[in-house]
Amino acid sequence: MTSTYGELRAQLAALTTEAFRPELADIDRLPTAEIARLMNAEDATVPAAVAARLPRIAAAIDATAERMARGGRLVYAGAGTAGRLGVLDASECPPTFNTDPSQVVGLIAGGPKAVATSVEGAEDSKELAAADLDGLGLTPLDTVVGVSASGRTPYAVGAVEHARARGALTIGLACNEGSALAAAAEHGIEVVVGPELLTGSTRLKSGTAQKLVLNMISTITMIRLGKTYGNLMVDVRASNEKLRARSRRIVALATDAGDEDIEAALTAADGEVKTAILMLLADVDAATATRRLEQAGGRLRSALT
Repeated sequence: MTSTYGELRAQLAALTTEAFRPELADIDRLPTAEIARLMNAEDATVPAAVAARLPRIAAAIDATAERMARGGRLVYAGAGTAGRLGVLDASECPPTFNTDPSQVVGLIAGGPKAVATSVEGAEDSKELAAADLDGLGLTPLDTVVGVSASGRTPYAVGAVEHARARGALTIGLACNEGSALAAAAEHGIEVVVGPELLTGSTRLKSGTAQKLVLNMISTITMIRLGKTYGNLMVDVRASNEKLRARSRRIVALATDAGDEDIEAALTAADGEVKTAILMLLADVDAATATRRLEQAGGRLRSALT
């Protein structure tokens, strides 16, 4: 056991995300405003680290969108903060893009209860990751994104290895160079943000970097799939008052129509924003608009032309 922990300690010591910064050793003695300034300055470096990996991110997104266009799913797999970020991104896709909850999935080591409470030891199991993916009935059309700041977390690495063996597309998102996770995936994305303000606290810059990249993967994939019209969320699911108001505003921005016409179109379209926009812009009824959207694979711009 001592040997095992010694090996793990040596592995962590070699990671950029775990590096100790002696210049911050007295941070607890600084005024609050100065700590906030330091933290803000650290966070400001993250976008540049992401920008350095944009070609790799774009290639991964194009490959993901191509498979999802043929019926595949997008699956995130991670432990701890990385897993929670995947669950968060997946859970926001249905209301934003009207996706089925099974289309974008977040897997976290230890299961749903691990979102709020740490499940000790779950992240150390490659077998658990394989079992979670098998529970989804993984297919070669699916995309699995392993997320891990260290790039060595067994659950994330195991998910990518198992998915790749099943023929699925694999993406490995890490925050250290030369990571096992990126090496295991077809598309390795290593966003190197450097040592954290608090030694090893990878929910900070690393977590921010992961959130930015996951935002890109889901959002741009949905743009590629025709889930938007320009920069309008025309597939938004109006499940509450705020989203119902947003739906009407989106129709107004897309069509420049008056309130009465917008209400009539949305009523006839059963609340479907895309359908209402097509009705107003093409001057067709709801049935015709629905048929044209189906023929265009749900892409509003194609249905209009």
